[in-house]
Amino acid sequence: MKIALMGAMEEEIEPLLKKVDNIQKVRYLQNDYYIATYKNLDLVIAYSKIGKVFSTITATTLIEHFKCEMLLFSGVAGAINDKLNIGDLIVASKLCQHDLDISAFGHPFGFVPEGSVYIETSTKLIDMAMKIANKNKIKLTKGIIATGDQFICDKTKKEWIRDNFNADALEMEGASVANVCSLFDIPFFILRAISDSADMDAEFNFDEFLKSSASNSANFIVSMLDEINSDC
Repeated sequence: MKIALMGAMEEEIEPLLKKVDNIQKVRYLQNDYYIATYKNLDLVIAYSKIGKVFSTITATTLIEHFKCEMLLFSGVAGAINDKLNIGDLIVASKLCQHDLDISAFGHPFGFVPEGSVYIETSTKLIDMAMKIANKNKIKLTKGIIATGDQFICDKTKKEWIRDNFNADALEMEGASVANVCSLFDIPFFILRAISDSADMDAEFNFDEFLKSSASNSANFIVSMLDEINSDC
């Protein structure tokens, strides 16, 4: 099985690249893709750059061009749920786009005709993740992640997203990746480590905790690879 490992920023895939072997760098569509192996698994690792457009292009490329059959996303997010602290892990049970708004036509926020507000992730991969977390006594929250082309550092906006989408965390790529994988019928898994609290201190916290939170997320993704490898 060929598995895509994806992040949005270079800092989010650097810890993954340190764990894999036989790395071959390939330049495609003005982006770098790293073909590699981990135990018996074939991997393609890439960071998309920030935002829904770039992450859509990268996820599509990983599936269409590199023929990946599963996608695991590793990265960081801002917390909405007050129970989430910096460094904590959250896996998306479903994702939505908080900045998609055609409510003027009577639709709910996040809805697009012929689509839905939420996209659900792979139950099998979530169950695997919860098993790993329980076995290793790792705090892993399952919840709703909201995506938008905005870095949220405003309490009022944060509360609006929480109230309208019942979201637990915020980021800028997950729902677009989920949409691509869903359309291609590819199992996918979106994991985030909390880097900030999406409030007035978000920018400071993000810069300070980006690398450590990204490492937390990447280490868990490696545990997922170990489990997938043992099932092969």
